[in-house]
Amino acid sequence: MSRPSTVDYTLYLVTDRSLSRGRSTLEVVRSAVSGGVTCVQLREKEASTRTFIEEARAIKVLLDDKGIPLIINDRVDVALAVGAAGVHLGQSDMHIRDARRLLPPEALIGISAESLEDALAAERGGADYIGVSPVFATPTKTDTALPLGLDGVRKIRSAVGIPVVGIGGIGLANAAEVMMAGADGIAVVSAIVAADDPQKAAKALKKKIG
Repeated sequence: MSRPSTVDYTLYLVTDRSLSRGRSTLEVVRSAVSGGVTCVQLREKEASTRTFIEEARAIKVLLDDKGIPLIINDRVDVALAVGAAGVHLGQSDMHIRDARRLLPPEALIGISAESLEDALAAERGGADYIGVSPVFATPTKTDTALPLGLDGVRKIRSAVGIPVVGIGGIGLANAAEVMMAGADGIAVVSAIVAADDPQKAAKALKKKIG
């Protein structure tokens, strides 16, 4: 089976239980998806492996019913355990060649690119999409490189042929600008996860980016 070429990255949710204001990740995802989220990345930095897998399975059932892909952050083992659509890997995570060797051929692999060089290397390595990170300064991750800005998005978009998703400091005020700079989608964390109403937040973002 070949990897899917029609994944909709337009509104890409990245979860973060520390920002969910006491709501479960499943609850936030359900609400966000009902508001128009098109792709979900489950990110769990503190949970045990068993908890991560249990949560991923529950979320996958919800997403499968709606035809939305579940991407697992960092953890190839968790993606394999639950049959997720794929993984998203940072520059210090497992190398894409090793992940590709372990995952089934149809699995998606996204790579975070902190520079044009990262993006070009990811495409050469067989990445399915690139997360341009960070576009703007963001409080949700403290280990990121300096913001690439809209110019960075434009440069990467013009240099690679695979989908490009902007992440980092993106919200209602600047989402449209990121898309106009050439991104195929925006990835958001706090703009949805920490919102009073994740469904309304997702709807507003979806409307903003058309």
